[in-house]
Amino acid sequence: QVQLVESGGGLVQAGDSLRLSCAVSGRFFSRYTMAWFRQASGKERDFVAGIAWRTTDTLYADSVKGRFTISRDNAKNTVYLQMNSLKPEDTAVYYCAGDSIWTISTQRGRYDYWGQGTQVTVSS
Repeated sequence: QVQLVESGGGLVQAGDSLRLSCAVSGRFFSRYTMAWFRQASGKERDFVAGIAWRTTDTLYADSVKGRFTISRDNAKNTVYLQMNSLKPEDTAVYYCAGDSIWTISTQRGRYDYWGQGTQVTVSS
């Protein structure tokens, strides 16, 4: 059984930073490609960032490139999303996702495991 638990969301002002964490239970975390998605109210759940398990390659949505950084600590079974220079349009529920796929996918259907989400609200 694989469980993902996100934390670190909150209410911040534009320009501030937040770091989201996703703790993963299960024996094979180091072999999971991990990703962050976000869903704003009334919108689709969109890819934000991903990190591959084999190469630790990363991929970012254009809207967050240069501001967000995804990283992982396999010893702690945790993946992080450092979010800098936050904007009001970053407001959303952020979800952690993972699966034993070799390359990063931007498609949410490729990930079998999901967390419950954490709310990030950025005020202007």
